Amino acid sequence: MSLRIKALDTLSTFNDGELGQLDLRQRYLRHIEINEDAFEKKCISAHITVSALVIDHARRKVLLTLHPKVGRWLQLGGHCEVSDASLEDAALREAREESGLTHFDFLIDGPVQLDAHTINCRGDGLVTHLDVQFVLVAHENQEIAISNESLDLKWFNSNELPQDCDFALVRLLDKAQQILAN
Repeated sequence: MSLRIKALDTLSTFNDGELGQLDLRQRYLRHIEINEDAFEKKCISAHITVSALVIDHARRKVLLTLHPKVGRWLQLGGHCEVSDASLEDAALREAREESGLTHFDFLIDGPVQLDAHTINCRGDGLVTHLDVQFVLVAHENQEIAISNESLDLKWFNSNELPQDCDFALVRLLDKAQQILAN
């Protein structure tokens, strides 16, 4: 099964009950249906990306990267690749590449949140990232390693995020904490 088909299936079943999230889901589904290159950087209007908020095994800390293009602390993530079998696989690949960690569990099956944002990822103008956001729990006894895709990489207490993180990250962490509380 292709990334396109699996992504359509994953997004079709995503329903967190929020009207804004349901509207985004429809936008993502339409984008995939009408754009053959919906997952590629070359898709000019927008492209599907993935990100993963990594929580430590004790579920008290989150791993954030200081993003070089955005200049703020964010969850890990990036572009889908042709070799990715699913959105989940892409999120795992990005988390491994950007953290040095290798073993994770998904907090829940499927995405936790969708977020559309505009960025200059290609260096030739703004494009919209239609980001599918997951939450991963890192297994214990692993060492983080900063990648060349980050200015810095740190664990933060989940109740003491840096001031320069973005609102979508705060919402994603809030949703993760609600899931953990249930």
